[in-house]
Amino acid sequence: MRVYRGHSRPVSAPVVLAIGNFDGVHLGHAALLGQLAEAAEQLRLAPTILTFEPHPREFFAPASAPARLTTLREKLELLGEAGVTQAMVCPFNANFAALSAEQFIEQVLCRGLRTRQLIVGDDFRFGRGRQGDFALLQAAGQRLGFDVMAMPSVVVAGERVSSSGVRRALAAGDMDHAARLLGRPYGMDGQVSHGDKIGRQLGFATANIRLKHNPLPMTGVFAVEVGGLGERPLPGVANLGIRPTVGGTRPLLEVHLFDFDRDIYGAHIAVRFVRKLRDEQRFPTFDALRAQIAADAAAARAFFTSRQNG
Repeated sequence: MRVYRGHSRPVSAPVVLAIGNFDGVHLGHAALLGQLAEAAEQLRLAPTILTFEPHPREFFAPASAPARLTTLREKLELLGEAGVTQAMVCPFNANFAALSAEQFIEQVLCRGLRTRQLIVGDDFRFGRGRQGDFALLQAAGQRLGFDVMAMPSVVVAGERVSSSGVRRALAAGDMDHAARLLGRPYGMDGQVSHGDKIGRQLGFATANIRLKHNPLPMTGVFAVEVGGLGERPLPGVANLGIRPTVGGTRPLLEVHLFDFDRDIYGAHIAVRFVRKLRDEQRFPTFDALRAQIAADAAAARAFFTSRQNG
C-alpha cells in the first residue's frame, strides 16, 4: 500500500475514494471497502482511503476521547488486507479542523486526491463545525465532476455495527460479540521486547509487547492465539494492563505461549483475544500471583481443549 501524509501534494492519478476513521476496521467498514473495491475495478482506478491522525475526537476533546481499537499501523495493515492500495493520512490539527466543508471538497477531494467516485457512510459529516453532509457532497460532485455513494449501516443481530459497539463489547469482556461485529477476533499487534523477566521468575516466561493503545479498550487476562511465529496460530494466555502487583504504570501486553521455548525477541506478532478469563487485579504477594497465573494458564488450556473437542 502507498501511504501519503497530508494532502498538499496531489496524487499521480485520479482515484475512487472512501473516507472514514476506520477504527477497528469492523464489518461496517468491510462493507464500505467492498463497494470501494468494486467501484475501483469498474473504473480501473486505485481504491484509496482518506483517514485522519489523530482521531478528530482526540484533537477536540483528548480527555474524553474513546480508546482506540487499532493503532495507525494496525489500521493500515487491515485496510491493505481489504484491498486498499493507497491511503492518505491527514494530520488532524487546527489548520485542518478550520477547513470549511467547501474548502475540504476543493482542496482535499478534488485538488489533492483527484476523486472520481466517493463512498462514505450514511452519517458522514465533515468540515468546520461538521457543516458538510451527503447532500452537500452530491451537489459538489455534480458541479466538480465526481460521483458520490452513501453506504447504509450494517446491522448484526439487530445492532448497528460501529466502533463504539465494539468498544462496549470489549469493555464488558464479551469477546464473542466483539468478534461478531469485527468479523474476526479482536487483536493487537506489536514487537516482542525485553521486559523485567518477572514472568520467567514466576515460572511463566512471557513475550512482552509495549503498546501504543492508551487508554486501553479493555484490560484483564485472556485466552489468546498468537500469529507470526509459524504456519498456525499458537495458543496461550495473556495479561493486558498495567500489572498493579509489580507497580506497573504503562500499558503492557504479556503473553505466555503454551509448550513453546524459542527466543522471539524482536519478532512482530499478532495477538488475538478469544476469551476473557478474569479482570486484572493486584495480589498481596508474588506467591499469590504465581498461583493465580497457574490457574489462568490451566483455564486457558481447558478453553482451547473444549473448543477443539467441539
